[in-house]
Amino acid sequence: MATPLPLSFEFFPPKTPAGVRKLAAVRDRLAARGPEYVSVTYGAGGSTREGTLSTVESMVAAGLDVAPHLSMGSDAPDTVRTLIDRYRDLGIRRIVALRGDIPSGMGTGRLHYAVELVRLLREHAGNHFHIEVAAYPEIHPDAPSADADLRFFAEKCAAGADSALTQYFYNADAYFDFCDRVSALGVTTPIIPGIMPITNSTGLRRFSRACGAELPRWLDRRLDSYEEGSPDFLAFGLDVVTALCERLIAGGAPGLHLYTMNQAEAPEALLNRLGR
Repeated sequence: MATPLPLSFEFFPPKTPAGVRKLAAVRDRLAARGPEYVSVTYGAGGSTREGTLSTVESMVAAGLDVAPHLSMGSDAPDTVRTLIDRYRDLGIRRIVALRGDIPSGMGTGRLHYAVELVRLLREHAGNHFHIEVAAYPEIHPDAPSADADLRFFAEKCAAGADSALTQYFYNADAYFDFCDRVSALGVTTPIIPGIMPITNSTGLRRFSRACGAELPRWLDRRLDSYEEGSPDFLAFGLDVVTALCERLIAGGAPGLHLYTMNQAEAPEALLNRLGR
C-alpha cells in the first residue's frame, strides 16, 4: 500500500475568545485528517508573540505536533533565543524560520534575512528542531532577481534548513520550474507546496497583491463570473485547487501544506476530493 501523502495545516492566533473557541473546533476537525504537523503564524515584529505561544500550547495540549512560525523582525537575538528555549521546553521539535517584517512605524530596527535565523537556531539548539523555511516559486517580491532569490534559498538550505514550504500559487509550472532550478544547484531540500483554498475573491486579491503571489488573469476573470461566496463560486474554486493539487501530486510533490485561514470547510472539501 502506498504511503499517504504528508499533510500539514497552517493556523493563525485568534484575537478574541470567540476566535479561540472556533479555532479549537477547527483544529479538532482537521486533526482527524492525520496531519504530520500543524503550524502557527507569528505576526510582524513579534506582534502576535504571546498569541502564537498560547495557540501553540493549546495545539500541543490537543496532542498535535506543532511548528511555530518564528522570525527575527524587530526582535533582539536574545529575545528570539528565549522564545526558542520556551518552545524546546514545550517539546516542540519543528520550527518555521522566516525573515519576518517590521510593523509600520518601527523603522528599520533589526530586520534580518531568514538565513541568519536558521544559523541562530542551529547555533543555539543544534539539531533539536526540524527547520522549515519559505520558498517562493513566483519569486519573493523583494528579491532583486530570480537568480538572486534562488541563491538566497540555497543559502538557507546550506545553513541548515531541513525542508521548505512555498508561498501559495495557482500555476503548477512555477513550482516545478523552481524545483528544477533548485535541483540544478545540487540542493536536495524537499519543497512542499503551500495550498490556498479559494473561498473569497476580495481577500484573495488583496492578499496576493501584498505577498507577491500571482493570481492568473484567467482565474481572476473567472472569479468575476460568480457571486462572491455563492455555491457556484465555491464549487469553481474547489475545482481549480483540486486540479492544481492533483497535478502537483502526480508530479512528485513531497506533501501539501494547506493555508486554512482558521476554517475547516474548504480544507475538508479539498481533501475529500483528493481521497484524504
